[in-house]
Amino acid sequence: MDQKLIVVTGASTGLGAAAARELARRGFHVLAGVRRDADADAVRAAGVEPVILDITEPGHVAALAARIAAGPGPLHALVNNAGIQVNGPVETLPMDRWRQVFEVNLFGHVAVTQALLPALLRGRGRVINISSIGGRVAMPTYGAYAGAKFALEAVSDSLRREVEPLGVRVVVVEPGGVRTEMAGRGVATATELAAGMTPEQHERYGGLVHAINTLMTTGTASGLTADAAARVVAKAVTARRPRTRYTAGRDAAMLIGLARFLPDRVLDRVSAANLRRHYPPAAAA
Repeated sequence: MDQKLIVVTGASTGLGAAAARELARRGFHVLAGVRRDADADAVRAAGVEPVILDITEPGHVAALAARIAAGPGPLHALVNNAGIQVNGPVETLPMDRWRQVFEVNLFGHVAVTQALLPALLRGRGRVINISSIGGRVAMPTYGAYAGAKFALEAVSDSLRREVEPLGVRVVVVEPGGVRTEMAGRGVATATELAAGMTPEQHERYGGLVHAINTLMTTGTASGLTADAAARVVAKAVTARRPRTRYTAGRDAAMLIGLARFLPDRVLDRVSAANLRRHYPPAAAA
């Protein structure tokens, strides 16, 4: 009856689903946030209890808090994993898409954290915020996505300094390329948004969008499996003295390391050189 609870948001597929399975395997009872009944049926397993959760819906968040209050068992960790990827040049990305990205990738996490902090404080638990390599390095066309992730990193730092003296650990996980459906959906969305650019905007940014989409596709294909990334999340959940940040994947460790030491202009040139080989021939010329 005192089995520890863990909440994983965005657990329908990919990293969230893999983390839910890995944590259940380690003996936790996982409340896996999904958005549809069909997703609930797919993720349900021994130790994994699906809950309908859109983190931007206050009613869903309140229902999750009530479920935890009903017990049994203390809340050991909240894994804020839900997210969407919407890429486009700053000039061309519609404002409603900017707001959507921040609602899901930042404000939704803050809402869930606020709702569950009383239970985490009682159980001296921890918050695991799933950021990204994009939370430390902002590639072109990643303004909205990286902006929300940079903000999540800042919120994590502030929250850590507020609640660690009260017994709650706050940890950020920064994955690089992970072989999940999210990247494919991101490429499809970027392609759709690019189709709505004006001819002048397409002349300015069409080759860049193509290069970013190609880089995203190849980087994901060679990235970590969701199960491997989930083991990093599990380490953040279970380590007796967790670090404040964990990278997941060699690409994340390398690029974040470069960003720590290289001047901005040098990093700009490295990024441009890496992208150049992915431009379509006419644009590259």
